[in-house]
Amino acid sequence: MSIWRKLILLALVGVMFATAFCTAEGMKDEATAAPTAQAAESPATLALDTQTLNQASQSFVDLAKKAMPAVVFINVEKTISGGGMMGFRTPFGQGDPFRDFFERFGVPEGDRIQRGQGSGFVISHDGYIVTNNHVVDGATKIQVELLDEHKFEAELVGTDPKTDIALLKIKEPQNLPALALGDSDELQIGEWVMAIGNPFGLSHTVTAGIVSAKGRVIGAGPYDDFIQTDASINPGNSGGPLINTRGEVIGINTLINASGQGIGFAIPSNMASEIIEQLKTEGSVTRGWLGVLIQPVTEELADALEIEDATGALVSQVMDDSPAQDAGFKRYDLIRKFDGQDVESSNDLPRVVAATPVDKKVDVEVIRDGKPVTLTVKIGKLDDDTTVASATEPREELGLALRDLPAEMAKTLKVDPGHGALVVKVAHGSAAADAGVREGDAILEVNRKPVTSAADVVTVLKKLDKGQSALLLIGRSDGSFLTTLTR
Repeated sequence: MSIWRKLILLALVGVMFATAFCTAEGMKDEATAAPTAQAAESPATLALDTQTLNQASQSFVDLAKKAMPAVVFINVEKTISGGGMMGFRTPFGQGDPFRDFFERFGVPEGDRIQRGQGSGFVISHDGYIVTNNHVVDGATKIQVELLDEHKFEAELVGTDPKTDIALLKIKEPQNLPALALGDSDELQIGEWVMAIGNPFGLSHTVTAGIVSAKGRVIGAGPYDDFIQTDASINPGNSGGPLINTRGEVIGINTLINASGQGIGFAIPSNMASEIIEQLKTEGSVTRGWLGVLIQPVTEELADALEIEDATGALVSQVMDDSPAQDAGFKRYDLIRKFDGQDVESSNDLPRVVAATPVDKKVDVEVIRDGKPVTLTVKIGKLDDDTTVASATEPREELGLALRDLPAEMAKTLKVDPGHGALVVKVAHGSAAADAGVREGDAILEVNRKPVTSAADVVTVLKKLDKGQSALLLIGRSDGSFLTTLTR
């Protein structure tokens, strides 16, 4: 929907409310007045309040004029090795009859230059620019262009792939116009916003819409907390600002839903500001580390664990030599509060832990076996490579084909030899498939009791009545999790 259509619709809605109110008041006055001769009724007319429309339109005009000079067009170049023979693109394509000749006699293939575009915005008069990491990732040359077509070479100060944020610096700044970061926590669903960027190379394109939702988790990374907007965002908008009606940046436009229309996502400014400050001073981002693997509490898990209130983050694994292990965390702990902040779901905990300073001691409130417990933990530093954790015939039950867990796999999963059951097959559409169990998983516990063999698992599952569930602890190479299997 275009900005004009949105503005006209908004004005019409306002006029309709005003008209309805005035009509109601008029009917009230007529009911109390003395009877008079009935006048001929004329058709009702609805006049568009042009003054309201002009004021709304002018506010967007002023906002665009203020913000556009601080938005930049980013051009990048990347060197791709082995891009084609001698740097050429052969006219014969993959069926080139001369390719074998060049390869046989060792004629080297030349590198090629790949070019890309994106958006960004200036956050300080001395030339710091924010954009997305995926816009500049691997770039050997970065050039930014302002609204007045002045071009500058830019250097990469630092990036954070986990949140897709990058910080650039113009080498020779000249008192550049800049945008201020606003408070994204104060943003309201339904609030008007403006997106500025360079979609498909169309420099400084302005679109407008509303905030459709907040706190979206879309599987883009471990710290998802996106703002959703229907302001038009397209390829090339990445890294551009999402601006509120006060002219403050409240989001960094990052992703679109390619299968839908009017579904774009922006990184909240409050998350970005913490990252930007670290990139500016350190060139990289340091995050806190707790050392637990967590998962949501489903209704089935809540029933199996006898949890009345399913809010919080459920601990499925405590990592060895981690701050959580030192503090006494246990599997099945339900984390409800971290350093005074409520943990409503498993999506909340990674963000608050990551934002906690290394070596800070914090209190964590958990529910353990139905009772509240407070643990004090000294937060560690998250490393980039830190993980978030026999030949018998298979036995089958509820769509699972199981064997005893091989010793080498038990060692990988840090399970004592002679424990666990290996899932060798999951029947399509079975109860096991619905529970999220996959081939190659290891069943380590059933109903909170350790498993010593595949027979242990089958014995428990066979005893389930229709509608009953068993609580399974599943081990994988990247950690463990809990699920319920229902007959």
